[in-house]
Amino acid sequence: MRIHFFGATRTTTGSMFLLEVNEQRILLECGLFQGKRTESIERNRKFPFKPDRIDAVVLSHAHIDHCGNLPNLCCQGFAGNIYCTFATRDLASILLEDSAEIQRADAEFVSKKRAKQNLPPVEPLYTANDAEKAVRQFVALNYDRPMLVADGVTVTFRDAGHILGSAQVVLDIREQGRKYRYLFSGDIGRGEDDILRDPQPVEDVDFLQIESTYGGREHSVKSTAHETVGKLVLETLAQKGKVIIPAFSVGRTQQIVYTLHQLSRANRLPLVPIFVDSPLSVNATEVYRLHPECFNEDIYKFLRETANPFGMENLSYIREQAHSVRLNELKEPAIIISASGMCEAGRIRHHLKNNIGIPKNMVLFIGYCAEHTLGAQILSGRETVNIFGEPHPVRARVASIDSFSGHADKHELKRYVERLTGAIKKISVVHGEASQAFTFAESLKAMKPQAEVIVPDYGQSLDLSSCSCAPEQSRSP
Repeated sequence: MRIHFFGATRTTTGSMFLLEVNEQRILLECGLFQGKRTESIERNRKFPFKPDRIDAVVLSHAHIDHCGNLPNLCCQGFAGNIYCTFATRDLASILLEDSAEIQRADAEFVSKKRAKQNLPPVEPLYTANDAEKAVRQFVALNYDRPMLVADGVTVTFRDAGHILGSAQVVLDIREQGRKYRYLFSGDIGRGEDDILRDPQPVEDVDFLQIESTYGGREHSVKSTAHETVGKLVLETLAQKGKVIIPAFSVGRTQQIVYTLHQLSRANRLPLVPIFVDSPLSVNATEVYRLHPECFNEDIYKFLRETANPFGMENLSYIREQAHSVRLNELKEPAIIISASGMCEAGRIRHHLKNNIGIPKNMVLFIGYCAEHTLGAQILSGRETVNIFGEPHPVRARVASIDSFSGHADKHELKRYVERLTGAIKKISVVHGEASQAFTFAESLKAMKPQAEVIVPDYGQSLDLSSCSCAPEQSRSP
């Protein structure tokens, strides 16, 4: 067996890993690479392998940096199955359609600029029709249900607790008289989530490929998140201001809605209007409601016995653009939750444009903002930021809470590894900026001195055939 690292190497974007085993090719993830425009276009359009030679794809979860290039892969000749959980399939169907619309709008914008220079137009990476066709190739599996996906390769999904439907990918492999277990962590959640179950431990691991998004960082204590949100929001509403919350459509939106619901039920917030203004967020929340099998015991019981955790009388979900525009006319205090979480696209930019210059308002960030994004610029304390190409003074209060992060921090990643069993022989550290990945790799070397720990670079390969693994007959199934 050999694995090729074609994405999310010393960075957190474009996850893509190619396994060659028993003369077959299995692709783990097929994410969009998001970076500088020229580099992104080149890497996303051209695969470092022939798509029509891939036998199967296995997908850990529905975030675009993990699944966003699947339509392109299928357009270029991949005709096999894409294995994932049921919730991942449903989320991917709406996220890929949304991504296709972004591709279309982006291509239209670039083409207009090129036309002024007498240059030909550019085509979108893929269309909504391409996205819909790719979803037809999805094959959904429940957690803990082994499935033979290729000769000698069985896949089992274990809950990763990162977003709805997220999974650790367990590959049980038989090759040349040997049997071994390869674990790809996917993205690992923090545990003790308001909505999701904790990451499941995996046993008998021989080879580990693990994310390191926050491998060198520590998050705020989770237990204080609700209290902090309540305090910040209440202070703003008391000044008759608006709270603007940039939030990712999948995960963070549902979590902040649930938090506000609990605070309202406890009479810790006044009954002010709350709006979720994002068509994608609305669709994603509907998918959440369809998959209670992913919920932890507390919220599942709340759903069955008390109320819809994502609905309350003062909460409105907005799809229509006209209704979104009318929010600009609001004079009374309100809470507006809108995408995107990094403020790079979507309706959140309109809400920032209309509210960031008013001192009594607050912009509350509840997720990560990558360097150079509008969200990062606001968080850095800039006095003025550009929105739609025009300068806007930042007079509103700006606050950030990182305890809502869907990624485990350095301590939680260590606890995750400690719960794994098996004589792990090699560990590949991926999905982290170089500083985070190398810091976590040093921690792993101390934790697992018997294992070889590497931080692969783009295009690097790892040969597992020389490792000593148990013969087939001596390993438990």
